[in-house]
Amino acid sequence: MAPNRVVSLAPSATEILRALGAGDRLEGVTHHCSVDAPAVGGWLNPDFEAVEARGPDLVLTADPLQTDARDELRERGHRVVHVEPGTLDEVVESFGVLGRAVGKPRAGHDLAWRARNRIQRVRRLVAGRDRPVVYCEEWSNPPTAAGNWVPDVVEVAGGRYPFCAPGERSQEVERGAVEDAEPEHVFLHVCGRGERSDREAVLKRDWEVPALERDAVHVLDDSVLNQPSPRLMDGIETMAATLHPEAME
Repeated sequence: MAPNRVVSLAPSATEILRALGAGDRLEGVTHHCSVDAPAVGGWLNPDFEAVEARGPDLVLTADPLQTDARDELRERGHRVVHVEPGTLDEVVESFGVLGRAVGKPRAGHDLAWRARNRIQRVRRLVAGRDRPVVYCEEWSNPPTAAGNWVPDVVEVAGGRYPFCAPGERSQEVERGAVEDAEPEHVFLHVCGRGERSDREAVLKRDWEVPALERDAVHVLDDSVLNQPSPRLMDGIETMAATLHPEAME
């Protein structure tokens, strides 16, 4: 029987449910989710009593950082569906997982199909073009190179990313590693900052990178790169349009 009362403890799961047409089933979300539903705590510190009060028949969690919350909720008797996508392919696969979990398998299949089509379209448009080196920073103190699916995103968008391999966790990056890579573009998408990342946080560093000028440092809404949801497709297209504007016109 399809669940009717869902609590989402991950912004990515919330966004996926909305894309599946199941947003009306959300009975509780985190403070970080931008939907009209009661908040039940934060992504990393959910209020278990508040979750209990919403009477969910399904709770959604995501990411290895939420495994403790997943286990606690299961011990309390809740049905929990947990996903941990580490690569872009795994992100897209999670759309089908959550579609099946909420009784909308066709919607999940279609959402994944549309995402793959958008990915393949960008690949075709940038194919054969020179690939600039890209540095993506998801945290600025200390400077942290984005991992997980971001290396895949850069590759699809027509860039090169020598800082992490697909599926590796984000990691602090040394000045020398950035200087040796000589990135031609920097994308700032600091967690929790939305579109308010501070370009000066990069520009004021004494990194010796020839191309590191103001017009080479781009601020993106963190949700389009950090959130493993359909919003990643927006991030791919935005990055591709920045790296290869003539191809994406």
